[in-house]
Amino acid sequence: MGGLAAAARLGAAGHRVTVFEQAAVVGGKLGRYERVTPEGTFRFGTGPSLLTLPQVFAEFFAATGTRLADELDLVPLDPVVRHVFADGTVLDSSSDPDEFAARIAAALGAGAAADWRVLWRRAARVWHASWRDILTSTVDSPAALARIAWRVGDLAAIAPGRSLRWLGRRHLRDARLRMLLDRYATYAGGDPRRAPAALVAIAYAELAFGGWHLRGGLGTLADALVRRCQAWGVDIRTGTPVARVEAAGGAVTAVLLGDGRRVPADAVVSNADALALYRDLLPHPRRAARLADRSLSGFVLLLGLRGPARHPFPDTVYFPAGEASGVLAPVGRGHDAEFDDVFGRGRPARPATDPAVFVGAAAAPDRHEAWYVLVNAAPQGPVDWRRDGLAEGYADRVLEILARRGADVRDRIAFRVVRTPADLAEATASPDGAIYGTAGHRLLRPSNRGPVRGLYLVGGSTHPGGGLPMVTLSAKIVADRIGPA
Repeated sequence: MGGLAAAARLGAAGHRVTVFEQAAVVGGKLGRYERVTPEGTFRFGTGPSLLTLPQVFAEFFAATGTRLADELDLVPLDPVVRHVFADGTVLDSSSDPDEFAARIAAALGAGAAADWRVLWRRAARVWHASWRDILTSTVDSPAALARIAWRVGDLAAIAPGRSLRWLGRRHLRDARLRMLLDRYATYAGGDPRRAPAALVAIAYAELAFGGWHLRGGLGTLADALVRRCQAWGVDIRTGTPVARVEAAGGAVTAVLLGDGRRVPADAVVSNADALALYRDLLPHPRRAARLADRSLSGFVLLLGLRGPARHPFPDTVYFPAGEASGVLAPVGRGHDAEFDDVFGRGRPARPATDPAVFVGAAAAPDRHEAWYVLVNAAPQGPVDWRRDGLAEGYADRVLEILARRGADVRDRIAFRVVRTPADLAEATASPDGAIYGTAGHRLLRPSNRGPVRGLYLVGGSTHPGGGLPMVTLSAKIVADRIGPA
């Protein structure tokens, strides 16, 4: 998606642009899956579940000659996400901060709501500082970050060197709210015990600006980006892998395709994972070595269910057992055990024994239901997801966990499709199937500018990070740096 957005912007700026996509279809991790049955067609999105920061896409469409309203049919969500805790507490998030605080008070008590308001004010300051100085700007190195003229209050809010877990423990007495906050570290592929406190900005972005579905599914965003590329004469070639980026005299000169053809280029924009670029396409051992800490991946079930819809909201997180419900209780080992399993902390990585489970709704025929089920998972390599019986056995385990948490659908399954990190690696050429490239344990990701002139990086593995809005911002950063033809 970052590559398509960059291509459309560069086409609009007068450049002659060719996109080489290794897969048979565009969209990358914003995948789609259809299952035709006698009852009708089930349609699933296999990537992001909701759209956030619609203003980013409004700016993109305006810059490429159209309007957001003419390209996408946005459906606002309320609640944005439903949170179901092990003690039976249900908390619905809202993009109205006063309404969300009221919901927290009703579910968790007035003290928890007061704590959240304090955290929210801090999150707002982190978000505005991040947007102003990081997310929309080129940041090529830690030295560049240090040169930013941070306001003292902004720097205190960002808390360099502190983790998101530290931030939750500092501000939130209720263990359930701390679990909710921890979840946002996984949006950057990281462990909340190591991820920077500044990731509280992700929570602010989702809850302040709202979550949206697209009528027709999020895959329609990929279709819209293709239309913008076509409007500016961009040549998109699918099923065409790139084998190497060639450089001479300190500048890019061409790309070498998988079939041996050489395509000259004045500039190359890579939407490949930064590790794949620096390990395989333009080997740079020092940069590749920095990317060894891989992000988490995902284990996915696509479920076709018989019977009328029973899942009341599009997006629900079922949290694991183990935490006590008392307002002063620490986060329990059941919660931390998931991150120990996924990241291999203190032991080899393995499928999480008691993970948080995310459930989203997909399109289904009448009198049927479709669920997209996701749990955090270690990437391929630390766990061999191709080992005989592992994927199907773990799918059974996830369904058992859902049943224990009040969402038993095992007797309604018409079909299920299992997607592992190994499948993601194969489908998207992402090393190890790591969704976000490197784990979000550092504030900075690889620079948008490569080590040779004319080489640029976009996408979720580079600055400013993963998620549809961030990869779209990476495209703007790169297009602005390249400039008009």
